[in-house]
Amino acid sequence: MIIRLGLLGLILSLSVSLLLAASVTGSRRVTISTHDGRITGFASLSENDGSVTGWVGPSEDDPIPITGVLKGDKLTIEMHPQPGRTVAFAKCDLTVKGDTMAGMIDTDKGTIEFVKRAQ
Repeated sequence: MIIRLGLLGLILSLSVSLLLAASVTGSRRVTISTHDGRITGFASLSENDGSVTGWVGPSEDDPIPITGVLKGDKLTIEMHPQPGRTVAFAKCDLTVKGDTMAGMIDTDKGTIEFVKRAQ
């Protein structure tokens, strides 16, 4: 009986952990705020076992590739611009909360927010 209750508790805790796991896959609106002002754009991300790929850019027609790592509710993204292309940030560290991700760009250059777009 005690073993069954222990197994039931383990199964329930694993189920809750999976339900609470952060999800970053999908299309998002992006807002970057710096001392120079605000920049808006879009992103599309895909996550597989903590590895994140996708793009961020001013529009869906002007994407800049990104890669990242998701650990729990923490996501780190790095940009990979084409030669000669300027980008708003090189790296950002985000905290995932529901349909929103927010954090700092390049450690201290400003803030960034990703908000999931309705499908």
